[in-house]
Amino acid sequence: MKSLPRLIAIIVSTLTTVLANAAAAPPPGTLQTGHHAIVVAANPLAAEAGLQILKQGGSAADAAVAVQAVLGLVEPQSSGLGGGAFISYYDAHTRKVTAYNGRETAPAGATDRLFLDDQGAPLSFPAAVLSGRSTGVPGAIAVLNLLQHEHGRLPWRSLFREGEQLASEGFVVSPRLARMITSRAPQASAPDAVRYFSKPDGSRYTVGDVLRNPAYARSLELIAAHGPDALLRGPIAQDIVNRVHEGDLPGTLSLDDLSHYRPLESEALCRDWQQYRLCTAAPPGGGIAVLESIGLLEHTDIATRGPDDPQAWVELGEAERLMYADRSRYVADPAATTVPVDGLLDANYLSDRARLIGTRIAEVAPEAGHPPGARAVGADHTVEPGGTTNLIIVDSHGNVVCMTTTVESIFGDGRMVDGFFLNNQLTDFNFAPLDSSGQPAANAVGPGKRPRSAMSPMIVLDRQGRFVGAAGSAGGPAIISYVLKTLVGTFDWHLSIQDAISLPNLVAHGASFSGEADKFQPGMVEKLNALGINIHPGQFEESGLTGVRVDPDGTLHGGADPRREGVALAY
Repeated sequence: MKSLPRLIAIIVSTLTTVLANAAAAPPPGTLQTGHHAIVVAANPLAAEAGLQILKQGGSAADAAVAVQAVLGLVEPQSSGLGGGAFISYYDAHTRKVTAYNGRETAPAGATDRLFLDDQGAPLSFPAAVLSGRSTGVPGAIAVLNLLQHEHGRLPWRSLFREGEQLASEGFVVSPRLARMITSRAPQASAPDAVRYFSKPDGSRYTVGDVLRNPAYARSLELIAAHGPDALLRGPIAQDIVNRVHEGDLPGTLSLDDLSHYRPLESEALCRDWQQYRLCTAAPPGGGIAVLESIGLLEHTDIATRGPDDPQAWVELGEAERLMYADRSRYVADPAATTVPVDGLLDANYLSDRARLIGTRIAEVAPEAGHPPGARAVGADHTVEPGGTTNLIIVDSHGNVVCMTTTVESIFGDGRMVDGFFLNNQLTDFNFAPLDSSGQPAANAVGPGKRPRSAMSPMIVLDRQGRFVGAAGSAGGPAIISYVLKTLVGTFDWHLSIQDAISLPNLVAHGASFSGEADKFQPGMVEKLNALGINIHPGQFEESGLTGVRVDPDGTLHGGADPRREGVALAY
């Protein structure tokens, strides 16, 4: 054990560094501009780690690795080494967007009865989350390794130093992390979380306390030396398997499942919109839902309206309701089921579907449509809580990473291995394999299958293929609504990226309207109520948006969600 003087020296050094960074970092919700490069992330320490990599000559891909390494430490409720990610990457030289899929996979031993009890009834959600059955093969580090191998400039092993130092010497607990530590989420009361977040006297860590995680530092050291093999093979992999197999509802995750994991790479899913081209991750990611919503809104006059016009919110809400109905029915892992991507984005289908958008909210919530190419599938009842983060990086060469990364719920499944939390990503599957009519759900559990996600890292180009903007968010299923709102605010209503992010949130899903009544202009809520939008707070996780917009002269503008602790840093 370190001597008391040495420990005091570490704490003083850490506090000095953190306070210096805090003084340099802008407050959340502040628009930042730069002419060379920019990093927008959910925590100032993570954003600073990424910016330092860029200043050292690193690429956007290099910086993304450094940012994730720090986020997994300082924001473990949202993402980490044990989670997954979707990445949209823009190559400034080729002007192409590539999609990287680091979504977790179900073990080979997972069956469609994974979340059913002995009587065939679905498990309660808390019981499923806290069980070993909820954990899929983590993909975040593997997909980052693939991205960095193809687009990095610095040595892989050099990208983890800031994360290692913060883990070894300690970091100051932020207000958001402190709230999560004492939250009502069942994972916060799980034995591993209680052990990690408790001080020697038994009290929980709170705002301003210095938290050290030497086990996380050792894990980063191994990953720096051996890449994703350090996580998917060897001692850490064995620790993951052992932990998942403990408890009353053990999982089937095996060393073979871990060692056989592969991230996927493909062309991004892109569609034209106005004078732009939107590009995002393909299913099972959530970007298709954003694209469908945008396609529906093209058949309205929302672009001529603005955030102070209640009719604009009716159009936005009805487009969301139509989209969510389709998404719940049809979107799943395309490797395991037919996803009618072209049908959902078909011009005629969108035109017909948009006729359901009127001047007020329809009294009956819309059902799923019948897009071309769709197969008959059952109704879906997937529960999708939040626990996610988004980062955007533009390097000095104009390359862009927009990455949404997650452990699924708050602190994942609440189980900790070698300094990091495991994911509970498999609870993003529909628990019941069949609906009441006997039809199979598209998003049912299956061996090797990747669960449906709402993560929607979006890159916006002009028609010449030049980068003009990016947006992504945390927020569980509401991610889609948050990204949609930001795109509409920025490109339809011509707001700054920060003002678009700061717009009130409205999530319209079936008969539910979740939103921020206190953030609308005075009198707006009454007008919305008269049009059928009765806003109820707190039904979905708050947004965690990050965004970047580029001026014609190349100036970069970055915005971060004022609802959280994110910042934009640029030079």
